[in-house]
Amino acid sequence: MDTINMNTTVLKLSENSPSNNDNNFGKIIAVRGSVIDVFFDTKLPCIQSILTIDLPQCDASDINLRGVDKVIIEVLEQRSAKQVRCIALTPTQGLSRGMPVKDSGKPLLAPVGKGIKSRMFDVFGNPIDRQGALANVEWRSVHRAPPALKERSTQSQVFATGIKVIDVLVPLEKGGKAGLFGGAGVGKTVLLTEMIHNMVGNHKGVSIFCGIGERCREGEELYREMKEAGVLSNMVMIFGQMNEPPGSRFRVGQAALTMAEYYRDDEHRDVLLLIDNIFRFIQAGSEVSGLMGQMPSRLGYQPTMGTELAGLEERIANTDNGAITSIQAVYVPADDFTDPAAVHTFSHLSASIVLSRQRAEGLFPAIDPLQSNSKMASPGIVGERHYHLAQKVRSTLAQYAELKDIIAMLGLEQLSPEDRAVVGRARRLERFLTQPFFTTEQFTGHQGKLVSLADSLDGCERILNDEFKDYPESALYMIGNIDEAKYKKTQSKSKGNKPKPETTDSTDSTDIVEFTNKEVADADRQHAP
Repeated sequence: MDTINMNTTVLKLSENSPSNNDNNFGKIIAVRGSVIDVFFDTKLPCIQSILTIDLPQCDASDINLRGVDKVIIEVLEQRSAKQVRCIALTPTQGLSRGMPVKDSGKPLLAPVGKGIKSRMFDVFGNPIDRQGALANVEWRSVHRAPPALKERSTQSQVFATGIKVIDVLVPLEKGGKAGLFGGAGVGKTVLLTEMIHNMVGNHKGVSIFCGIGERCREGEELYREMKEAGVLSNMVMIFGQMNEPPGSRFRVGQAALTMAEYYRDDEHRDVLLLIDNIFRFIQAGSEVSGLMGQMPSRLGYQPTMGTELAGLEERIANTDNGAITSIQAVYVPADDFTDPAAVHTFSHLSASIVLSRQRAEGLFPAIDPLQSNSKMASPGIVGERHYHLAQKVRSTLAQYAELKDIIAMLGLEQLSPEDRAVVGRARRLERFLTQPFFTTEQFTGHQGKLVSLADSLDGCERILNDEFKDYPESALYMIGNIDEAKYKKTQSKSKGNKPKPETTDSTDSTDIVEFTNKEVADADRQHAP
C-alpha cells in the first residue's frame, strides 16, 4: 500500500463547494499529544468540524515529516466562547503553539459514487492503491443518522457461507449483524477472510471491507488476494490501521458505513460489510476519551461506549431499498466474555460465533457450537428439518461435554451403552464439522472445500443415525461433504495404514466403537473445552 497521504481531502472539499468559513482562522494555544486546543477570536467552529494546520517547510533530512504539509484535526469540545478542543486525525509532529489553524466549516467527508468501486482508501477518502486520482464521486458527511423505524425491513432470510458449522448451527441473517468473538490467535481473521473468499464471488451486491486498528500487512494481503481472485471489481476497501492516531481509527468505521449507505439507499443494492476489528473501534474511542480528560468507567473504558457503539451498529440495517449484511471480528481481551466491550457488542448482533482456544488446538474452524447462537435458528425461518437436526447436534455435543469428566476419571468402559453411543456420535460430529479453508491451503496442504447447506445437513443426519459408527474418526476430519469419508477410508486401507486401536464390545447390542482409556484421555486433553 502507498504511504498514506492525509493532506488532500479537505482542500478538495473546500474547492468543490463554497464555504463562508474561508477566512475563519484561529491559533494553537496548547498541544498535548493528539489533543490540540485552538483559540478563535471571531467565530467558533461547530462540533465535528474539520480544521487544518499548514506545517512550515521542514528540513529535508527529517524523514518523519517528508511529504507531509498539513495536520488535520476534528473539533470535539467547545471549551469556552473562544476556545475549542480537538483530536488529531493525523500525526501531530511539527506542531507548535501560535501556529494558524483554518476552519473548513465542514465535517469529515467520505467519497461515494461509481468511482469508488475496486479502490482502497484511507479515512479521508484518499486512494492508497496507486491507481490514480478519483473520478465520478461526490463527498458526504460520515456523521449520519440510522434509518427511521418506519423505513426498516423486517423480512428474515438466511445468508449462506459455505462453512458447515456456521450454516448448520449458527445461520447468518441477510441484512443482519454477525460477530466472530475470540481472543488473540484463535482464527478470527482467518475465518473472516474465508467468508470473504466464499461469499464475495457469489454476492450479487457490493462488498466493503473496513480495517480498524489491525495490521497493515493484512490489508495489503487481502487487497492482493481479492485482485487475484477477480472479485476486486465489486469491492471497496477502507483502512485505518493500528499505526494511525486514535482519531483516525475512531472515524474509519463511520466512513465505511457512509459508503455502504450510498449503495443501499442510492443504488438500491445489497451490501456485504466486513469489519476487522470492532473492538479496535471501541479501543480507539477509549483512547480519545482518555485524551479528552473524561472520567473512565469500568475497566478503563469510556463512559460513552454504549452510545458510540450503538451509533455505529444501528446504521447497519435493512430497508426497502436494500440490505447491509455485516460480519464483524470482535477481539475478546484475555478470553473474558464478560468484558464490557464484548457484552455491549453481543447485544447488537443477530448471530454470535464464539471461537474457543481449547478447540483451536486441533479442530478448525475453532467454533464452539455450544456458546455460539443465532436468532435465525428457529423452525419458522430455517425449516423444521434444519431446526430439529441442529438441536439434535447441539444436544449430542452437550451430552458429550457433560460426560468428559467421567471419561477422564473412570474411562469410557464405565459408561452405559447409550452414553458410549453418544460419545461416538459427538466425536464424529466434531470432526465432520471441521473444514479445510481455501485461504489456508498453502499452510495446511488441504484443498479448500465449499459445502452446501443440503450436504452439511445430510452429513450430520447420517452421523446421528450411526451410519458412520464403524469409520475411524480421522476419516471424517477435514473433509467437505460426508461422502468424502468413504473415499478417505478406502485410501487409508489401500495404503495399508493401520486404523487407530478400537475394540468392539460383543455384549453391546448397539455395536458401538470403544476407545482405550489412554486414547480418550489424550484426545480430551487436546480438545476438552
